[in-house]
Amino acid sequence: MAERIGFIGLGIMGKPMSLHLLKTGYPVVVHDLNRPAVDELVAAGATDGGSPRAVAEQTDIVITMLPDSPEVRQVILGPDGVIEGVRAGQAVVDMSTISPITSREVAQALAVKSVTALDAPVSGGQKGAVEATLSIMVGGPSATFERVLPVFQAMGKNIVHIGEEPGSGQVTKTCNQIVVGITIMAVAEALTLARKAGVDVAKVRQALLGGFAQSRILDLHGQRIIDRNFAPGFRIKLHQKDLGIAMASGKAYGVPLLTTGLVHEVLGSLVAQGHQDLDHSGIARFVESLAGLED
Repeated sequence: MAERIGFIGLGIMGKPMSLHLLKTGYPVVVHDLNRPAVDELVAAGATDGGSPRAVAEQTDIVITMLPDSPEVRQVILGPDGVIEGVRAGQAVVDMSTISPITSREVAQALAVKSVTALDAPVSGGQKGAVEATLSIMVGGPSATFERVLPVFQAMGKNIVHIGEEPGSGQVTKTCNQIVVGITIMAVAEALTLARKAGVDVAKVRQALLGGFAQSRILDLHGQRIIDRNFAPGFRIKLHQKDLGIAMASGKAYGVPLLTTGLVHEVLGSLVAQGHQDLDHSGIARFVESLAGLED
């Protein structure tokens, strides 16, 4: 019999992820403050859990997919939270992108109740969630990883157990967000230079894709920039949050993150200008504005 899965957080990532679990045949119990999202999942065959505590009481594995550390702490450790409904032998898997410190705090609190925790942040954005091709970076006990692996395989393709230490998945996701943010900035600057110089930007992208500058970001986000398609796959405000975690991690471990800091400030400027809900490829708009180009 398939393990019963609880899924808390039905946003642009969590909703398609939970739908894949249903399609794979898992019984799924869901919860979200957004009632229409819950109703959509119930119509697809899920059960409405009603609260984080009730979700935990009805399931074997609880997954959370939430915006940031405070929400994860509240949903798992707060009043009527997951921790109040768990029992020995359950697993709690946080797939949000949060601080490694919070991941360790959650794991320690759950261990008191003989419940194991995995931190399993993802990369791939809304497209990866919809297509079940997410990259999943997992920290926590290997036995729990093996138990949850079939669940991960319903949602993603590149699934790596980083290590036994709680928070190691989150450290990996932080590294991912550094590379993604800096690369988007590089693509934005390159394509803005081409545009300002009067060169065919689409052909520049095509040429670069055939050389050493080739990357998935140049492919997908380069096309977004050309098409002026900044509808959110991953919002600027969330990437700003992630690079804030990176900067705090760099400070904690004594690692200067000079370029990361620059991109973090660019994202902060875009948020201040009211562009927080654009896709993070919208970094191009900031670069273009500095170059005196109109949208």
